[in-house]
Amino acid sequence: MSDTPDRSAVAGTAPPKPAAVVPVLAFAGIVVSLMQTLVIPIVGQLPQYLNASASDAAWAVTATLLAAAVATPVMGRLGDMYGKRRMLLVSMTMLVVGSVVAGLSDSLVPMIVGRALQGLSSGVIPLGISILRDELPAERLGSATAVISASLGVGGALGLPTAALIADNFDWHALFWTSAALGVVALVLVAALVPESKVRTGGRFDVVGAAGMATGLICLLLAISKGADWGWASGTTLGLFAAAAVVLVVWGFFELRVDQPLVDLRSTARPQVLVTNLASVAIGFAMFSMSLVIPQLLQLPERTGYGLGQSLLSAGLVMAPSGLVMMALAPVSALVSRAKGPKVTLMTGALVVAAGYGLNVLLMDEVWHFVLASCVIGAGIGFTYGAMPALIMGAVPASETGAANSLNTLMRSIGTSVASAVAGVVLAQMTTRFGPYALPSEDGFRTVLALGAAAALIGFAIAAFIPRQRAAATPAAGGDVPGTVAEASKV
Repeated sequence: MSDTPDRSAVAGTAPPKPAAVVPVLAFAGIVVSLMQTLVIPIVGQLPQYLNASASDAAWAVTATLLAAAVATPVMGRLGDMYGKRRMLLVSMTMLVVGSVVAGLSDSLVPMIVGRALQGLSSGVIPLGISILRDELPAERLGSATAVISASLGVGGALGLPTAALIADNFDWHALFWTSAALGVVALVLVAALVPESKVRTGGRFDVVGAAGMATGLICLLLAISKGADWGWASGTTLGLFAAAAVVLVVWGFFELRVDQPLVDLRSTARPQVLVTNLASVAIGFAMFSMSLVIPQLLQLPERTGYGLGQSLLSAGLVMAPSGLVMMALAPVSALVSRAKGPKVTLMTGALVVAAGYGLNVLLMDEVWHFVLASCVIGAGIGFTYGAMPALIMGAVPASETGAANSLNTLMRSIGTSVASAVAGVVLAQMTTRFGPYALPSEDGFRTVLALGAAAALIGFAIAAFIPRQRAAATPAAGGDVPGTVAEASKV
């Protein structure tokens, strides 16, 4: 089956409208990333709201993480097989249904179900990027990809103040009804304005491969996210790590032997894809360190000597400009990729992120210090998030775009999960007494910020090994892709 789309083969199919497609897909990405920060303002109150223990209520967050990890690569593969727009609509439907279930919840089980369904929507951004490759003219692809990729950071940055504002002024269920309403708007816009790609692989879905990957990822992420609660040396945590290692190794051997694998490990092992994915883990770690430290420092009481005594809403507003910077610099990221290649863009972004963390280590006394540091970090993240999809698409054929982009998104998510676990350990060990309470110390926060800088520098070092692109992969709708196939050869 040919990977090259034939738009003329389907009579009556309207040509894509880039002016509409890009903002619609960006809006859908922002809505999905908003969902990830939705419960932050009410995490402390969830045990009371759901009549559950704190450890049980934490599953409202963990369920979303696990569902997203499984759904992202699966939806990418299904998109390659059966249509990316179709899977995009399925993902947005899951977001709406999950939001409604959570909005109707007053107990733990339906809340976990609703949050898991919301997590199943996490494939929206990689699917959107893959649609762009299939549908947009070549000259539009670089900047459009950067904008869609940046929507993940934009939604995360805007989600906290939005959720805090809603939680402070309305019943907590309004958080999920707002998510449902935004999801419906995105669903309607996608259905009306985003065309279905004709680039498909067909074939059978690898059910066994999907089950094996899901089992391995769930074991790995459970161990990472719950290790601090269960004890890193506990039998449960070590058993999950061991199970993840065994299952993923067996899964890898299986995937190499099936005709139509869930993940084409041979494509994944191509140096440009493999090294980009490794760099993505480090960049994901670096990105999330900011989100773990800055809101806490802003909200700690001034009497600690280093806290700034801000409300959750104020802390969210401090973080919001970083998301806007990400979106504003997306076209600049595309221009750099077009001129110098996405490898240079990725390395530049990693250095900017490291500089932002270094700045924050030195400046922690005023609110504007955090605004400045988060904006610098956001600028770097905007560069890296625009470059990674370009590098991936420059190394895989169009028929594998959805699966390859989804795997890259998963790598970033693993980085953020590791960042959360490492920061939790550091802040739990480096404490200071504040009355009867033990709070994370100023040195503990500085250490996490330094680790964010170190992760960004590791990402820079890994990206330096991304090779030159040897030959063009299967071209997208408009031929060679600026900032991907053709431009990567410049690096």
